[in-house]
Amino acid sequence: MFAPRLPRLGTFDAWRDAARRLAAAGIPPSDVEWGLETDPAPLIADPLPAGDMLSVPKAFPALARHLIPYRSNGGMALAYTLLTRLKRHPRLLSDPADPDVARANEIAKSVRRDIHKMHAFLRFREVEGDGRRRRFSAWFEPDHRIEENVGRFFADRFGDMDWEIATPDVKISFEAGRLSYSLHEGGRPAEGDPLEELWTTYYKSIFNPARLKPKAMSAEMPKKYWRNLPEAQAIPDLIAGARARVSQMVTNAPRPARALTPSQEAQMNSQTDLFAASGLPELAKSASACTRCPLYSDATQIVFGEGPEDARVMIVGEQPGDKEDIAGRPFVGPAGQMFDEQAIAAGLDRSELYVTNAVKHFKFVQRGRRRIHQKPAASEVSACRWWLEQELTAVDPDLCVALGATALHALTGNGAGLLKRRGGVEKTRDGRPVLITVHPSYLLRLPGEEDRARETERFRDDLSRIPELLKDMAA
Repeated sequence: MFAPRLPRLGTFDAWRDAARRLAAAGIPPSDVEWGLETDPAPLIADPLPAGDMLSVPKAFPALARHLIPYRSNGGMALAYTLLTRLKRHPRLLSDPADPDVARANEIAKSVRRDIHKMHAFLRFREVEGDGRRRRFSAWFEPDHRIEENVGRFFADRFGDMDWEIATPDVKISFEAGRLSYSLHEGGRPAEGDPLEELWTTYYKSIFNPARLKPKAMSAEMPKKYWRNLPEAQAIPDLIAGARARVSQMVTNAPRPARALTPSQEAQMNSQTDLFAASGLPELAKSASACTRCPLYSDATQIVFGEGPEDARVMIVGEQPGDKEDIAGRPFVGPAGQMFDEQAIAAGLDRSELYVTNAVKHFKFVQRGRRRIHQKPAASEVSACRWWLEQELTAVDPDLCVALGATALHALTGNGAGLLKRRGGVEKTRDGRPVLITVHPSYLLRLPGEEDRARETERFRDDLSRIPELLKDMAA
């Protein structure tokens, strides 16, 4: 029996060295018990054999880096099992149906989500420094051992100040441009900061009870992280008083530019719906009463996204067109039909995609009997981004596809230079991969048949990359 005991810091490098030596010696996974130095070891354990270099697929080291931090040592064991199997089956990671690969992808997704939450939910507090550089500290309680996976992220973004991040096990320090890690034993530091008090006052003043969704809040940020928020202590009182404030807002609200339908009125005033769950049907129902920007006053109805709630791919267009506005469904007009044709030609199953738009209401100018499409303004894209973010949270896709500059702006915050960025993979505001391409309406507007055929083929090629990108993510 072999029982490697790895250090809490430098765990991945230590695992890689031990796993290489064991695998080179042909030691089966059943004869290895992985653990940390603080874990009890068997009374009798064999010394690690001398090892040699191993050749592994390019995707394996990246996957292993998200398995080793898994709080249970099962991540280390599973990574070693995959390593031994890859010696015999080099293409193993391309089979997502394999039980070991499926479990590895599940664990890696859990670790990546934990890393994302630490990126998003960690809050710094200013502490006394040396007078030359500002100094900050933060506390976080991750689910997994991800400290070494996130240190460089914070160093790249906060390189102009000194800071330290403490977790129950490790302290990440950044001082005078040097990033370091050390073991740490201690609890949550003392709370309280004048700036946080100011922020809490501001938060209470802008809190909108009509947008309150406690279950959505908990889904996006589990309550275990609320203690990291300076405004968290105010949230219970704000929730308790929300119903009364909503009633007052409805009483004092100005008359809308266009009267709401009875169903919309009921939705706006329904306290049951106000505090309901935040799945896609509930989101679509809530969105039907949206008045976040003036577009609602002229459009026939809101056009929400549609598709499976567990879709791995979310397609984001610009806004509904005339046909979509009348039908109440996205991607049913000429541009949507072209997308469907090219998606099928690219080998995609349209029923497995979630399709939506950056803006949910049709913007147009009336010319006689025709309604001519108008590009949404940046303020309208910004106002509607709230709904897009709710869809991203509910669906949790592995990959987004931005069709056109408006969708690219909504997803990344920058829609400039679409044609130069076309075909690239960038990151959404919350860190998801986003494939960039043109909107199908662009193809329909091209005057020449040769240009249209050439650009349509390029568009189809862009879409055909989706299965390959998903496979790489699974690996």
